[in-house]
Amino acid sequence: MNVPEELKYSTDHEWVKVEGNIAYVGITDYAQSELGDIVFVDVDPELSEVTKDEPFGTIEAVKTVSDLLAPVSGKVIEINPELEDEPQYINEDPYGKGWIIKVEMTHPDELNDLLSSEDYKAQIGG
Repeated sequence: MNVPEELKYSTDHEWVKVEGNIAYVGITDYAQSELGDIVFVDVDPELSEVTKDEPFGTIEAVKTVSDLLAPVSGKVIEINPELEDEPQYINEDPYGKGWIIKVEMTHPDELNDLLSSEDYKAQIGG
């Protein structure tokens, strides 16, 4: 299971890549493998803010639909436009082309509540 060391993780299987005050958010390799083939990602195009631990959209796989929960709070500055036509990027490249939203963090200290790669690996039994 791929769990990059430079990322932070939520207990709900979202990852965060931090670049300054900007956080890229997606779902982990573990989560996409548990969901199976991703067929649709639903994030409201009008979404302007997210709140830590609150739903910001859903992800639909062949057999199930799951809520996407924000691992940090902030202003949404971009929703990955490629996922509209290519939701399988989440399966193929969850930590790269499969990012879901980009957020300008309003409370960067919330990163302290997230898991390190080692802690996340322990959570998923990896």
